[in-house]
Amino acid sequence: MFPDWMKDAPKPYSSVLVANRGEIAVRILQSARELGLKGISIYSDSDANSLHVEVSEEAIHLPGKLLSETYLNIEAIINAAKISGAEAIHPGYGFLSERSDFAKAVVDSNLIWIGPSPKSIQIMGDKISARNKMIDSGVPIIPGEEIFIEKDEDYIGPLAAAAARVGYPLLLKASAGGGGKGMRAVYEPKNLKSQYEAASREASTAFGDGTVYVERLLTKARHVEIQILCDERGNSIHLNERDCSLQRRHQKVIEEAPSPALSDEIRQSMGESAIKAANSVNYVGAGTVEFLLSSNEQFFFLEMNTRLQVEHPITELITGIDIVQKQFEIAAGIELNLNQEDIGINGHSIEARIYAENPSNGFLPATGILSKWKFPNGPGIRLDSGFREGDEITIDFDPMLAKLIVHAPNRETALRKLDTAISDFIILGVMTNLGFLRDVIKQDEFFEGQITTDYLENAPESLFAQTSSNPSHLIAIASAAERIGVNRQSLGQLSGEMVDDYSGHIGDPFRTLSRIFP
Repeated sequence: MFPDWMKDAPKPYSSVLVANRGEIAVRILQSARELGLKGISIYSDSDANSLHVEVSEEAIHLPGKLLSETYLNIEAIINAAKISGAEAIHPGYGFLSERSDFAKAVVDSNLIWIGPSPKSIQIMGDKISARNKMIDSGVPIIPGEEIFIEKDEDYIGPLAAAAARVGYPLLLKASAGGGGKGMRAVYEPKNLKSQYEAASREASTAFGDGTVYVERLLTKARHVEIQILCDERGNSIHLNERDCSLQRRHQKVIEEAPSPALSDEIRQSMGESAIKAANSVNYVGAGTVEFLLSSNEQFFFLEMNTRLQVEHPITELITGIDIVQKQFEIAAGIELNLNQEDIGINGHSIEARIYAENPSNGFLPATGILSKWKFPNGPGIRLDSGFREGDEITIDFDPMLAKLIVHAPNRETALRKLDTAISDFIILGVMTNLGFLRDVIKQDEFFEGQITTDYLENAPESLFAQTSSNPSHLIAIASAAERIGVNRQSLGQLSGEMVDDYSGHIGDPFRTLSRIFP
């Protein structure tokens, strides 16, 4: 039986399978339940007891130990949808979310695909075809040239000529793929040959395509993205911007909305360009158009992500629009009931990505049991996570534990709220980046809204220093203290000075211990 809001929809459905896991699967399943849809999950052997399985109404097991056998197995996921009777599939982000062949397989199986068309995904998934579309649409792009070298062909001449036309410093980028692979910065001609060979080799290994293009390298730039929504009737709006400039190895760390760098004029112009980009491929659904903003306030198209973004919650909080709900509605053929004039900016929102990792050791992923998982709450605080206390953190999947999101009337208040929320987040049993995040937001550059994409590359080493201790010892001590009622407040009454210097709090042994064991 269809929910009431779906009864007059051109393409009604009553159940959805989420082709994902972890935090984003939980988020989508919760939204489905709120909308009266049956939420169906999939899981691998290692995810049998995961939170996303618990919150779903039905769960289908995907046999196999490798990702290629489970979450990246198109045939197995389509089969799971048929077994469960699911009428629609939501891909989330990551895994198969930007695979045009997966979208096509879903459509060909007479299932509703909650996302853009396979054609749109294909065009925007290839950097060169996307650039060509932007040129045709009048969307500003970073100066660059495609370099395609036939096997065994002498590439030095064409490569050097293209580099000279583009100008140094430049960036060699793989045409296919993403995630920072197949990318090399070149600051002077003598390094061009070796860096090209490295980029092409890495691209061939990662994506099966060694095609590389040369692009002007923008230094001291900001990464700003525009969230868009488009329906099947040609209506398109944007939900303003997110600033994602704080990055590590091309991976976002902290995002905020609105951007502290944008004027109303640039915001409007960037939003209009994002709509042009989406319309150039007849886009339908939720998507994000990413731009680089130069130091002289010029912006250039970077890429389009044809899926839900990790950082979508901050846009939801400043606009009051549930983006996942809109994805469900658009997939059912329902017209957008919003105009651009309806979209405002209410306050300021910041998201910090909490990872199981060791900042002191190259941010290597960390493992362990979440022996203590006490997250902050209160007005203006949101936590999106796929974990619970007692869950095991392995190296099988992405090390992100949670997204901590705050919302406040202005940026200064949001920063204070985020600082307090990070301080109140207690995680024991696995090393995290909580201390690193708290240190980052206290930097003058971040507080003043001056962060650029290369900030962490040039940051002092002290920013990454984290103190670690034996987790078993800390957990045992904290557990014993809590059981017998010993706390820092009682100790403070004896000494007069037992206050946690890190947070200013007293009375919680777990809080203090988590400071030396993030």
